Amino acid sequence: MSVCRSVLRGLASLGTLALLSGTLVAQTPQGKPAAVVNGEAIATADVDAVIKQQPPSIHPPTEAQKRERYQLAVNLLVDDLLMRQYLRKNAAPAKSEDVEKEFQELQVALQKNKMTLKQYLETSGQSEVQLRSDLATRVQWKGFILPRLPDNVVKGYYDSNKPFFDKVFVRASHILIKLAANAQPAERQAAVTKLTALRAEIVAGKLDFAKAAKDNSDCPSKENGGDIGPFPFKFQVVEPFARAAFGMKVNDVSEVVTTEFGVHLIKVTNRSEGEKSNFESIKDQVREIYAQEIYQNIITDMRKNSKIEVTP
Repeated sequence: MSVCRSVLRGLASLGTLALLSGTLVAQTPQGKPAAVVNGEAIATADVDAVIKQQPPSIHPPTEAQKRERYQLAVNLLVDDLLMRQYLRKNAAPAKSEDVEKEFQELQVALQKNKMTLKQYLETSGQSEVQLRSDLATRVQWKGFILPRLPDNVVKGYYDSNKPFFDKVFVRASHILIKLAANAQPAERQAAVTKLTALRAEIVAGKLDFAKAAKDNSDCPSKENGGDIGPFPFKFQVVEPFARAAFGMKVNDVSEVVTTEFGVHLIKVTNRSEGEKSNFESIKDQVREIYAQEIYQNIITDMRKNSKIEVTP
């Protein structure tokens, strides 16, 4: 993955969506597992079932595309299992009556879409037992997260991220000096010193930002003068980058900004006005977005502290 593809990252993983909609499977592994997560195996059959749920390609996939699909499916199932493991330790078990309620609501929704339960199970590659297990995880997640998101907490999240909910977009260019997480202090300081010197020349009008990006940036966007296009306040670029960019005026050049990818100079080139939002009108949407963010943060922390072995 390129540096810019990493900087320009999205929040909502397939794992989040799949778990919350109850479409993942959980079979007993037979033979060599696809992965082992904290001692729990993921069946290769589960990976195959996830792949089969993908829409068919117009053209037959190449071997590289097949490997990519397989890896994406494995990652999805790893994230799902990590969340299940987290909930086992941190949330109360789902009540059978709540799972049954979810099951009945699903059947009603299927009827509205002119689909039988049998057709749904065949499409998702599940048995009814597996479906109920997924619904139990969904119920467990809701029981865990909703008490943690009362209106006052959700309002605080809304206020802290208002540009996102007002649909404001900023367009920016950047110069990146890529640094490893374990970069030595001297290496990090040298990168900061270099960008500081570049900024002084740019601000003084001695150096064009686009040329400086083309000559110095470690991001492929350097070919476009560092331009990474428009982005919202959240979920598309990493948070320190977004907060710096949204705190600037058009044509401003930032001081050195540090992210997990290295150090940056940022130039804001455009900013949309957006649309004023009203918290009471979108409160439920805000709560859902906050829940998804917490979900992804849990997965990220679990990945850092778990033993994950993927079968080659």
